[in-house]
Amino acid sequence: MEQYLRVGTIINTHGIRGEVKVYPATDDIKRFSVLEKVFLDEVHSRKCLHIENVKYFKQTAILKFKGFDRIEDIEGFKGLDIFVSREDAVPLEEGEYYIADLIDMKVQTAGGGELGILKDVMKTGANDVYIVDSPKYGEVLIPAIPQCIQSVDIETGIMTVELLPGLLDLSRSGKKRSPD
Repeated sequence: MEQYLRVGTIINTHGIRGEVKVYPATDDIKRFSVLEKVFLDEVHSRKCLHIENVKYFKQTAILKFKGFDRIEDIEGFKGLDIFVSREDAVPLEEGEYYIADLIDMKVQTAGGGELGILKDVMKTGANDVYIVDSPKYGEVLIPAIPQCIQSVDIETGIMTVELLPGLLDLSRSGKKRSPD
C-alpha cells in the first residue's frame, strides 16, 4: 500500500505573499482546513511543508506554507502534486477505497477470467468509473457500482467484477465480445 495519498495539485501561485492555488484530488475540499502538513512531490523525494493558512476560492484551496512568504519562494511549486501521509488521510467508510490502493490492481471477472489491470479512476457526477487496461479488450470502462464490483481485496490486490451487457462492446464493427 502507498504510504502517501495525493490530495491535490498546485495549479498556480496566488498573490505575491507566497500562497498557492490547489486543485483538490479529494472528495471534501474542506479537508485542507484540518491538515497541519502536506508533502510536496519533488523529483526524487517528498518535501514536508507546514500549512500556515487555508482559504477557499471557487473549486480550489488557497494554501499558505510556513516559511514561504514571497511569490518567488513558491513559483517552482506550480504543477507539483501534494500528498498527505496515510495516518493523516480521511478515514474511509465501508466499501470505500483510496484511489492509490486501487491503481495497478489485478481485475478479474466473476467467472475467474483475467480481465486486466486497473490503471485509473475517472470521477463522474454519479459514480466513479474504473479504467482497466485489458490485453484482450483494450481499455475497459467499469462503473464503480454494486452491480459491477463484486469484491475488492486490497491485501491480495485483486478486484472481482461482474461485467454488465455491453461493457465489452468495443469493436468498431459492432460485434459484442464476451469474457472467457
